[in-house]
Amino acid sequence: MSDYQAPTKDMLFVIRELASLDQINTMPGFEEATVDLVEAILEEAGQLAGEVIAPLNRIGDAKGTRVEDGRVIVAEEFISVYRQFVSDGWTSISQSTKHGGQGLPYLVGLAVEEMMQSACLAWSICTLLTQGAARAIEHHGDAELHALVLEKMVSGEWTGTMNLTEPQAGTDLAAVRSQAVPDGDGKGYRITGQKIFITWGDHDMTDNVIHLVLARLVGAPDGVKGLSLFVVPKFRIGADGSIGERNHVTPISVEHKLGIHGSPTCVLAFDDAYGYLLGEMNKGLACMFTMMNHARLSVGLEGVAISERAYQLALAYAKERVQGNKVGYDAAVTIIKHPDVRRMLMHMKSHIEAMRALTYVAAAHLDRAHHHPDAAVRTSEQARLDLLTPIVKGWCTETGQELTSIGLQVHGGMGYIEETGAAQYMRDARITTIYEGTTGIQAADLVGRKILRDRGVALQSLIVDIKAIDAELERHGDQLATIRTALGESVDDLVGASEWLFAHAGANDDVAGAISFNFLMLAGTLMGGWQLARAAVVAAECLAEGADDPSFYETKLVTARFFAEQALPLTGAYRKAVESGGDATMTLSEEQF
Repeated sequence: MSDYQAPTKDMLFVIRELASLDQINTMPGFEEATVDLVEAILEEAGQLAGEVIAPLNRIGDAKGTRVEDGRVIVAEEFISVYRQFVSDGWTSISQSTKHGGQGLPYLVGLAVEEMMQSACLAWSICTLLTQGAARAIEHHGDAELHALVLEKMVSGEWTGTMNLTEPQAGTDLAAVRSQAVPDGDGKGYRITGQKIFITWGDHDMTDNVIHLVLARLVGAPDGVKGLSLFVVPKFRIGADGSIGERNHVTPISVEHKLGIHGSPTCVLAFDDAYGYLLGEMNKGLACMFTMMNHARLSVGLEGVAISERAYQLALAYAKERVQGNKVGYDAAVTIIKHPDVRRMLMHMKSHIEAMRALTYVAAAHLDRAHHHPDAAVRTSEQARLDLLTPIVKGWCTETGQELTSIGLQVHGGMGYIEETGAAQYMRDARITTIYEGTTGIQAADLVGRKILRDRGVALQSLIVDIKAIDAELERHGDQLATIRTALGESVDDLVGASEWLFAHAGANDDVAGAISFNFLMLAGTLMGGWQLARAAVVAAECLAEGADDPSFYETKLVTARFFAEQALPLTGAYRKAVESGGDATMTLSEEQF
């Protein structure tokens, strides 16, 4: 039996009860996304993830990647599984039907994506990037570019990448130096420069790789306003779609990383490489954000997925490992009977369920923002999605660091030994707070762009929605009283922190930046508690109606109460940290550090 079993029952619960599948499948094009179909998809995807993809996790970690003769070599097992994945149609599940996709909601595709990430994070990133690149090309490309690459990217026959970072330009994309000049054919461009940290930048799993590359046209304005986006294939593509000669894109090296060893992170050299303009000149960053915002939700999901895998391993170990005595037992007991081990496992379980719910709910907002027939609804849904995206990315990945560390701790000394597998999850999770924008970048985006810029309109709308559950919690009396009290106090913390922010952000330029991390963590913790409170209301109602599986819903109640008692009080600490401002953060001179 695999050491990963997809939590399909909890996934389906979240999709139905919290992300409101019944609303999603009333929108045009999503009518076939019924509960029965979604359940069948999750069951089949879970079987694939557990039996076929999960064994790749240790293999990729051990074998890693390498460069030979100008090309990147990955574990051969990755190749055969990828080809099976493509042939079975999994890459196209939530892609547009216009280009060969199945057209299912993004919400459904995200649940499948979580399984693949849990099974083998390093392997799954390739499909994540390809789907995001395809969406950017579909949104910003013309019909000719669509015909050239989209169908093969949607099918997974070709993969895609994101090329932003350069040696001198990490987060500061204004410093990008890669240049583009028009080609003599009057259609394409020639791109020259070096890109670093390019995930799955080259490999031998597919016949072609389609790179999305930020570069600057000669004579373009300085800074990010002068960046354009180009589609640069690994191999030149003929007018009939056939693969031609090798383009001038060369992998110089692959990085030796802390984790995700099976995923090739490349340094790529573009030397007069042929490419196509995507979108408008000097509007490249806006085009790239179409891909990046999807990727940020997917990376937030990675925090959920890798934590789930770590939890399952820790739980299995706790049920098997005999260590220590306990009053009431005649012999040594399994460690799951010890209160502190229970605390760690409940901490993991409750946070994973909170993160999953928040991420899936964000995906449902994306589906409504893109597909709802009412333009006003699309606008409001997009505002909510914009607000939630940095919280999902930042809070879920920061929490993932904590949970994978706790998973190792449950194992005790054995967790520090690589053979148990617990250490790999901790190593693999470490990148998630860094790529697609560090937690600091997410926090700055949340506070600066998503809250201060619109004077808190989107945030206030969210707070109103959170407060609306109070009446539902109150209706269930003592059963949900603890959850109601804790959630109410946490909402007050967010309101108080936001009022302080608006009152003090103008004092100097450093205030917002100094408090933004704590503000994000406050918001994330509250959002997670809110989703678990919603789950508790559903569970209480199902139990009152005589649910078929009472144990499942009883577990939901206990998990929500644990989070309310043990996690939600942290919002008070985050609020105090926010309201302390930035003086202590910024006072020391550089020499005093």
